[in-house]
Formats: sequence, structure tokens, C-alpha cells
Amino acid sequence: MYRNDGFRELDRRECLRRMATVPVGRIVHTRGALPAVLPVNFCLEPDGTVVLRTSAASELVRAVHGTVVAFEVDEIDVVRQSGWSVVVTGTASVVTDPAEQERLVRTGPRSWAPSRQEVFIRVSSDLVTGRELVGGRSLYGLDHA
Repeated sequence: MYRNDGFRELDRRECLRRMATVPVGRIVHTRGALPAVLPVNFCLEPDGTVVLRTSAASELVRAVHGTVVAFEVDEIDVVRQSGWSVVVTGTASVVTDPAEQERLVRTGPRSWAPSRQEVFIRVSSDLVTGRELVGGRSLYGLDHA
């Protein structure tokens, strides 16, 4: 996080609690040596691992498997000028264990764009950071207007 920017930092536990309340996030990866951002639905495992479900033929699968990615979720209230953002950074990997795949079919996220062959992608939560701005005020108590 950036120090002294007026936002309140959230600890890991609070970050994961907030993440669990949001159905869609954004996976950030590299595509052609440039940053790429893709909105996806997801679920959060109890240990903080992010789980995505996508087409086995998806370009995303090839782009992220075995690489370090970021995953971001947020909630913004434009009327109150408040909100929070959480970023998970970790290694993405395709789930290949048949027992784990079967478990995730039952408990994992449902695809919003189903395909014939789907895979699950896990993103480890090696680094979890978050911050919050409440009611249009910063830590300094100054209005943004």
C-alpha cells in the first residue's frame, strides 16, 4: 500500500472477509508483455485461495497457469464517496487433481458463461492487501470537495 495517502489499510482477515461478499473481481496478468485485466466471477476458499472457473479452451488458462497474477475486488459507493479495494497476489494454477476438480464442481464458482469443457484456476493468496476510504473523508479528516 502507499503510505500517507489518506486511506485506512485493512488487515488480511478483514480483506478476506470483504472479498467473500463480492461475486466479481478482476484478474490481472501479462498478455504479450503488457498488463491485461479481465473481470471474472469467483469464490474464495477458507484459506484465502481465489478460485475461478473458465473454459478449458480459454486463452486465460494458457496465459496464467504457473505465473504470478494479481486479483482485485472492490466495492465503491459514488454517492457517499467511499469504498474499499482488496488485492490478492499469488501464483495461478489449473486444478488437475480429479478429486479436487469434483469437489470444486460441487462447491466452486458457477460459470457465468458456461462451456462444454471447463477448468478451475486457483490463485494462491501469498500477499493480501486492502484499503478503505469512508464517507468521502481521508485519515486527515478533510473533505475531498
